[in-house]
Amino acid sequence: MPEGQTLYYRFSRFLERHLPTGLFQRALIILVAPMLLLQTIMTGLILDRHWDNVTKALSRSVAREVGLLMQLYNDSDKTPGDIAKIVALANNRLELGLTIERDAALPAPLPEPFFSPVDIRLKRYLEWEVTRPFWVDTLRNDNFIDIRIEPEPGLMFRFLMPKTRAYAANTNVILLWMLVSSLLLLGIAVTFLRKQIAPILELAEAAQSIGTGRDVGDFQPRGAAEVRLAGRAFLEMRDRLARQVEQRTAMLAGVSHDLRTILTRFKLELAVLGDGPKVRPLKEDVEEMQRMLEAYVAFVKGDGGEAPVLADLGPLVTAAARTAERKSGKIAIEVPEGLQARIKPNAFRRLLANLIGNATRYAKTVAVKASIDDKILTVTVDDDGPGIPASKRAEAFRPFVRLDNARNLDETGTGLGLAIALDIARAHGGDLRLDDSPKGGLRAVIEIPV
Repeated sequence: MPEGQTLYYRFSRFLERHLPTGLFQRALIILVAPMLLLQTIMTGLILDRHWDNVTKALSRSVAREVGLLMQLYNDSDKTPGDIAKIVALANNRLELGLTIERDAALPAPLPEPFFSPVDIRLKRYLEWEVTRPFWVDTLRNDNFIDIRIEPEPGLMFRFLMPKTRAYAANTNVILLWMLVSSLLLLGIAVTFLRKQIAPILELAEAAQSIGTGRDVGDFQPRGAAEVRLAGRAFLEMRDRLARQVEQRTAMLAGVSHDLRTILTRFKLELAVLGDGPKVRPLKEDVEEMQRMLEAYVAFVKGDGGEAPVLADLGPLVTAAARTAERKSGKIAIEVPEGLQARIKPNAFRRLLANLIGNATRYAKTVAVKASIDDKILTVTVDDDGPGIPASKRAEAFRPFVRLDNARNLDETGTGLGLAIALDIARAHGGDLRLDDSPKGGLRAVIEIPV
């Protein structure tokens, strides 16, 4: 496999393993992920440009105001009255927090900060606007910027102003509005997606109901055009299946009636002939034909259109094992008291009877267990018989197939036992599989969602 395809395959497998399995969750990720990425990029760009431009303008404005005051001082007569006017202008009109200190010198230069655009820009603008030595501290105080200028030896102008005068320190409002808008968009997306996904979930539930033999109720296609089209196709398929089942049932009823009529005549004629040595084999053949006919009818009939009901599993398992117990040894049954599940009782009893009958025919001991875990009904039938090789277990479910040890036979010997059992299990929406038994023989496992 080429390297590009290998990477693509690995990436696809990674997504399959880690992405949610639900359609709603996946659609939400497809919608939200690009929006979130775009929102993050745009937020970063907007905040960066906003902060950079505003900071640049504010720093330049502070430097120009400070430069203006220094120019006024240089152009004045430097009398106490002139200095008082400059201080009043700086504090009352410009809010620069100016104090004048005499017999003072500039502090030692501070280390250059690793990254401080405000410090860099403010110093550059002060170099342009102020021609005298200065000192700037933008980091040691969280709320103020300290600027000191020495217009002449022994005299120092100290400006202590809020940091908001030099740069845009608060972007919380922009972030808050972006967060609110994102949550609003997300809420709209979730609401819209739920309305779009709901018809698909209803269609899936209706299809599952049909698969397990339940009525779909008043299901009506709705949603997007494609979903409505799929819903109408599903309803048409349901109607076709119902007609097919009805026709098959009618045909089966007619055929079975005709054949039973002929078999009944055979029995009556044989009864007239008595019970001689030549008649007895004929009677046995007729009985065998009767059993085979019933097996074929059961196979074609499947679950017979039986509606699922909430049933107690204990009596069902006991009833299915009772017949087998008459023909063989004791069967160990382990079913928790009060264990209930929504099943088709008659069909499920036939399923258990076929499996238990097969087990008792070729084994000395048989154990039947039933339990419900994570909404899955699990029934196991274990025996100590010869079992079926793993390579032939799939073939054992095929109708009319006889294996060497005949473990797929039903009571009539038609080779339909496991085929009927599998058909009934799948009609319940579950499955039937064969495995090795802890007893050394064969284990049949029924798993049905409840």
